Formats: sequence, C-alpha cells, structure tokens
Amino acid sequence: MKGPLFYAKILLFGEYGIIKDSKGLAIPFNAYRGALKTADVLTDVAKKSNQNLQKLYAYLADFQTDLVQFNLEALKSDIDAGMYFDSSIPQGYGVGSSGALVASIYDQYAVNKITVLENLTRDKLLQLKEIFSLMESFFHGKSSGLDPLNSYLSLPILINSKTNIEPAGIPSQKQGKGAVFLLDSEQIGETAPMVNIFMNKMKNEGFRKMISEEFATTTDACIEDFLQGNVHSLFGNVKLLSKLVLKNFKPMIPTAFHKVWEDGLLTNDYYLKLCGSGGGGYILGFTEDYEKALKSLENYKLELVYRF
Repeated sequence: MKGPLFYAKILLFGEYGIIKDSKGLAIPFNAYRGALKTADVLTDVAKKSNQNLQKLYAYLADFQTDLVQFNLEALKSDIDAGMYFDSSIPQGYGVGSSGALVASIYDQYAVNKITVLENLTRDKLLQLKEIFSLMESFFHGKSSGLDPLNSYLSLPILINSKTNIEPAGIPSQKQGKGAVFLLDSEQIGETAPMVNIFMNKMKNEGFRKMISEEFATTTDACIEDFLQGNVHSLFGNVKLLSKLVLKNFKPMIPTAFHKVWEDGLLTNDYYLKLCGSGGGGYILGFTEDYEKALKSLENYKLELVYRF
C-alpha cells in the first residue's frame, strides 16, 4: 500500500494571533512531503511511526463526535500489517509534520470524506478545519486544524477569523532580489509548552491589549500587502512585526538567536519572525536582497521559500 503525498506547510503570518481570532496566511511548502506506506520489515524510524499510528488509532477509536466517522477496521488492519508514515518533513520544526499525517489518515480512512475536487464552500472548509482540529489535538493538546487543512487541500489558505476561511490566490513568484526564507535553528521546538506560555501571557491585560491592537493589526497589514503584491509596504510592516515579536515573544525565540534577530533589525539586511509556535525548529526570514541576507547569515543554514 502507498497513499498519496501530502506536503509541509508554512504559516507565513498569523502565529499565535489565529488562536485569538486574527488573520493568518498559510502556504503549502513542497520541499517536504509524506505518505502512508506499508512494509513487511520496518526500520527503527518506521517502527516508531507505526507505534505512533497505533496510539492515534486508539485516540480516533474513542472519538466522541458526529462530524466524522472512520473506517477503523481498515485502519487497524493496515497498522497491524506494518503501515507507517514515510515523511521527509522535519518534526518539531513548525512546518506541519503532524498536519500532513492527519491529512493522509483522513484522506485514506474517513467515511464520506469531503474531497478537494468538490465545490469547497465556506461551510465545508470550516467542517474540515474542525475535524482536523479534533484529530491533530492528539499531537498538540490544542490545534487550530489549519496545518492539516493546508496539507490536505495543498492550497494557500487565508484565515480571516475562526469562522471565515478561504483559499487564497498569492502572487506568482518573480525572479527578483527579495525572498522569504527559512533559517534553521538546529533545535527541536515543542508546540504545547510554547502555547502554554502564550496562554499564561494572555492573562496579563497589557499583553492582551498588545495582541489585539498592535500584533493583530500589523499581522493583518502584512497579509494584505503580501496578497496585493505591495512589496515595499510589506517590508515596512514585517519589520514592525519582527520588533513586536522580539519584544513580546522572547521565550519563543531560541536564546542563541536573540542577537541574530536584533542584527537584522539594525542592518535591515533581513527581518525574522516565528515560524509556527517557535521554541526551536525553523525561524522565518524576509529580505529585500537575498544575496545580502545569505552573506549576513553565512554561518547558518537557509532554505528558500518564495521570491519577490
């Protein structure tokens, strides 16, 4: 058995804000992918994945929801036959490794699944997001459902609010100097502890005010600029966002990168922001001159995501 491929995702804008109902923009990232496979003899990595699938099966078997039903018999039988998730998506890096797995399980085992080929009304998109949120909670304790949705549809998705999401048309890439890139922190990040830090900070009135006023407004402006192709205005807003994150989300930025973050703001060679929940994994970078950013960050591993 071999299932279809599902891709990684990158949340360009909206980390943490979407938990509190501000805008977000997620795009598929085809450099990394995963698929369900079965083998008679499992490697150590495949064995670990198979064991994880057994736990996921137990979680889905206890599911108390009318939103979705699974063919649990087929799932159990395939897991027993040596099914695992064969994936190149790095785990704990903020690019949706669990999202791709959830999308593939839904695709293969959901009864009466909503398919990518049908007319995806807002209601269907919300239903999918809700199903994926319940499924992915197995991994993170709390999930927006956005990563699996992005992986499942393999389309850019604009989150206007919790109840308003739509596929988004993003400007096609140009061969310009500007770029969005990933900076590898070479540390694993864990989502749940980072989300807990955020939820604790939200108990503080000043932090809540900053999120609803400055953070959400700046994020929304970045998304608007990106979708409209207003590159000059985008970099001004991304710089503001980078400053806000450095000031208010320090625990989510690996300590070794505090100075790297500041240097970008001082030199304007690049601006950094969180990629997913932070705490490790990838950091997302924006630059008006990719060659210059490569020079400034020559001691680090960079991966290109999008060209302006």
